[in-house]
Amino acid sequence: MTEKPATRAVKKTIAALPADPFTVPNVEVPAVVREFAEKSVAQAKEAYAKMKTAAEEATDALEDAYETSRKGVIDFNIQALDAAKTNTDATFAFFKEFLAAKSVSEALELQTAFASKQFEAISTQAKGFQELATKLATESGAPFKGVFEKALKDVKLAA
Repeated sequence: MTEKPATRAVKKTIAALPADPFTVPNVEVPAVVREFAEKSVAQAKEAYAKMKTAAEEATDALEDAYETSRKGVIDFNIQALDAAKTNTDATFAFFKEFLAAKSVSEALELQTAFASKQFEAISTQAKGFQELATKLATESGAPFKGVFEKALKDVKLAA
């Protein structure tokens, strides 16, 4: 009985297969491909190192900004409590004097003087709060400013 040509071709292909199908053939990689792969790995390592450094710097900046903000908020709260105490003390002193007034005109005079003093005190306190808030915003953003400037410098050097 004669074999068909297609059957012969399949048997020939099967006979050419290695005995262990899971072995990797020993193939020589061209030097150009090897150099390209080595350069790619080196570039990937360099990019990873830069990203790691940038992430560490960003983390440090966040920690610094958080600590600065925390201290600033504490200072702001202390100033607010001091202002509240000052205003409360002034109000109690006013009521004490107001209740001791002997006439309506004296009571109106005390009321006018108190209102004037409180307006000045609140204006001064508001200015202090504004200065503290500006300082807090500036100091909290400073760590990010440094990281941003460094990143821009690195981009300019890379270009």
